[in-house]
Amino acid sequence: MQHSGLNADDRLFLRLAYEEAKAGFDEGGCPIGSVLARGSELIAQGRNQRVQGGDPIAHGEMDCLRKAGRQKSYKGMTLYTSLSPCMMCSGTIVQFGIERVVVGENANFGGNEDFLRQRGVEVIVADDPDCTDLMARFIREKPELWAEDIAEDGA
Repeated sequence: MQHSGLNADDRLFLRLAYEEAKAGFDEGGCPIGSVLARGSELIAQGRNQRVQGGDPIAHGEMDCLRKAGRQKSYKGMTLYTSLSPCMMCSGTIVQFGIERVVVGENANFGGNEDFLRQRGVEVIVADDPDCTDLMARFIREKPELWAEDIAEDGA
C-alpha cells in the first residue's frame, strides 16, 4: 500500500483494518475492519460482526471500540476503517471525541466524511485498492447481505 499523505503508522494500521475486513469476509460476514490507535500504539482492532454474532449494531468500528474497552479519553487517537463509516459509527466517533479517521475507501459506500469534518474530525480517504476490491467483490457476490448491512429494504 503506497498512499500519499499517510505515514508509516497509518499504512500499518490501515493494513490491519483491511486484514480484519478480509477475516470477516472469510467468515461469511460483511468485510469491514477497523483499528484504534494512539500514535504507534495499537489500542484495539475489530471487524463487522453483524452476521457472525447476530448483532445489528456490531459494525466494524463498533466492534473495535468495544474491544478497546473503557477509555478515559480518545484524545490523540486515530480510528482506521476499511470503509467509510455509516452515520451510526460517525456519530460514535463524534460522541467519543476521536480526532482523526483514516478511511480505506469510499467508492463503494460514500459515508459521512463531511459530517465528521464539520464536527472537527480530520478525515483522510486513502483510496486503498485492496479495500475497494474486497468491498466490490462482497457487494457483487452478496447484494442482499450488503443491502441489509446498510439498511436498504430490498423488498
